[in-house]
Amino acid sequence: MFSSYFQLEQKRTSVRVEFVAGVTTFLTMAYIIFVNPAILSAAGMDKNALIIVTCLVSAVITILTGLAANAPIAMAPGMGLNAFLAYSLVKAGEVTWQTGLGIVFLSGLLGFLLTLLGLRKRLVEAIPVSLVSAISVGIGLYITFIGLVDLGVIVNSEETLVAAGPLTGTVLIGLAGLLVMAFLQIRKIKGALLIGILFSTVLAVIFGYVSRPSQILSSNLDISPVAFQLDILGALKWSLFGSVFALMFMDMFDSIGTLVACCHEAGMVDKDGKITGLDRLLAIDAGASMFGAALGTSSISSYIESAAGIEEGGRTGLTAVVTGVCFALALLFVPVVGIVPKYAAAPALVMVGLFMMKEIKRIDFANVEEALPAFIIMVMIALSYSISRGLAFGFISFVLMKTISGRARDVKPTMWIIAALSVLFLTMDRLAGAIEYLRQLM
Repeated sequence: MFSSYFQLEQKRTSVRVEFVAGVTTFLTMAYIIFVNPAILSAAGMDKNALIIVTCLVSAVITILTGLAANAPIAMAPGMGLNAFLAYSLVKAGEVTWQTGLGIVFLSGLLGFLLTLLGLRKRLVEAIPVSLVSAISVGIGLYITFIGLVDLGVIVNSEETLVAAGPLTGTVLIGLAGLLVMAFLQIRKIKGALLIGILFSTVLAVIFGYVSRPSQILSSNLDISPVAFQLDILGALKWSLFGSVFALMFMDMFDSIGTLVACCHEAGMVDKDGKITGLDRLLAIDAGASMFGAALGTSSISSYIESAAGIEEGGRTGLTAVVTGVCFALALLFVPVVGIVPKYAAAPALVMVGLFMMKEIKRIDFANVEEALPAFIIMVMIALSYSISRGLAFGFISFVLMKTISGRARDVKPTMWIIAALSVLFLTMDRLAGAIEYLRQLM
């Protein structure tokens, strides 16, 4: 049944490989179960309810992605998107958290309408090949940086922004896991990333850095404090339209970057290089934010940690289904899942970053017109700590380079639209004030 529905033989994979890939993806992104509630609770939302909602939404949407789109892509409340809701909107005094959820719903609705009109698909398919490769490399650098920070190898520095961290016990445990992953990869043993994560976790327990869970099963599954509390009417104000657009653009560019990178890594492209099943993926991604807002969480986004499962061999929706089931089980076993420390899962992100670097060979660095925009995407995704902003800078630079070289006619019309949207996105913080100013003039 699994083989025929998910086309396992056609995609040269198996139930075992997909299972390992799904669990690997889950473990690399399981941090969201605890980080998302921690961020949103700062806005006054119930933390215990948010833990359950995070698991529930991630499980439902990721399983739906696997079943409907047959793609190894996991989805969950997006990092950065949750911070925008909690701090830029609610904590800044702009709105209540209920109205904030209404803004999330409207941004998802707007993205969904753009998807139905086919506009989001056109945006993705208009991206030049060199930039597609740059996106993969940039995201590889980005998640490597995240992995090194979570591992403790890179730390904050007042003088140099970042610096090498001290070799603490937890860092050494994480590095031991990294060595295990590398050794198993060299030996071409399946499940290398998953085994490395489990190895580091066991070491952390043995040396007392992680306490065994005080209980096995979760005792509180009540989501009523946050579910169905969104205020859509309160979000329908001119002064809040800028926030709606900002969330929509952030989610759209993040998802475009993630889907382009992961789908190419998973071989989900046709002979023309177009992503297969892109319409369904984009529709699910957009609709997910509305579903998440209804249950009481921030915008849902495709997760770049899906690349960890893809690197383990995940090629079909069965990987996503397994990841979603893991999130569903986490509803019952949150205390157990919680013992996997970030520094144990971090080496998997470093390894995935390494694997994604291979796309750099497809970029023609001898051609400055192609090389500079690609380079900007790669460094800005990593250094701005934002996929969406990195893409925006790269898309704008691509159009500018073609224009100043006298080859503006070579730029596809859709790419001009992408560049315009990128400019709009980067100036979004000024949009709300501009709209309010125009409203007063009227």
